[in-house]
Amino acid sequence: MRSPRPVPTSSIQAPHPVMPKRRCAVYTRKSTDEGLDQEYNSLEAQRDAGLAFIASQRHEGWIAVEDGYDDGGYSGGNLDRPALERLLADIEAGRIDIVVVYKIDRLTRSLADFAKLVEVFDRNGVSFVAVTQQFNTTTSMGRLTLNILLSFAQFEREVTGERIRDKIAASKAKGMWMGGMPPLGYDVVESKHVVNEREAAL
Repeated sequence: MRSPRPVPTSSIQAPHPVMPKRRCAVYTRKSTDEGLDQEYNSLEAQRDAGLAFIASQRHEGWIAVEDGYDDGGYSGGNLDRPALERLLADIEAGRIDIVVVYKIDRLTRSLADFAKLVEVFDRNGVSFVAVTQQFNTTTSMGRLTLNILLSFAQFEREVTGERIRDKIAASKAKGMWMGGMPPLGYDVVESKHVVNEREAAL
C-alpha cells in the first residue's frame, strides 16, 4: 500500500492574522445653528465624510461606534460643548480608540485647547484624524505634524506669559496697583497708591 504523498509546505497557507478592532468616534461641530433644520445639514455632511473615511480603513480594523457626537451652534473657541464633553468622558472610560473629524478646526480653533485635548488623547492611547487635511496620528508623519503643532502651542503659552509678566512689571514701575490688599499707610485711587495720612502716622 502506497503511503500518501506529503503536502509541500509552500502550499500550506498560514491563517490571516485577526486585525484588532479600533473603535472610531466621529465628532462634528457648527458654530451657529443656522441651517441645522435643513433636510441635509452641515453636521450630517461632516458625519458622512467621517464615516466614509472609517469605512475606507476597515482593512485596518476601524469600526464606527453607534453614538454620535454633534455640537450644533457651539463655538470652537472653547471646550464648553456638551457633545465634546461626552466624547471626552467616553475616551476616559476606554470606549474610543480613534477620534475622526472633518477638519481640525471642527474640534477646536484654539491651539492651547488643542494641546489640552491631545493630552487627554495620549493619556488614553487615542489617535486623531482630520479627513480633509491628511492629519492622522496613527501614522509617523501625523505624529511628527502633531509634535510641531504642540511646540507652537508651548511657544504661544510662553510668549503670553512673558507679555503678562512684562505688563505687570511696567505697571508696578509706574506705581499702579496690581490687585490685593494695599500696604499699610496707602489707599488705592484710580489704580495708584496714594498715602493715607491717618494710617501712615501709626
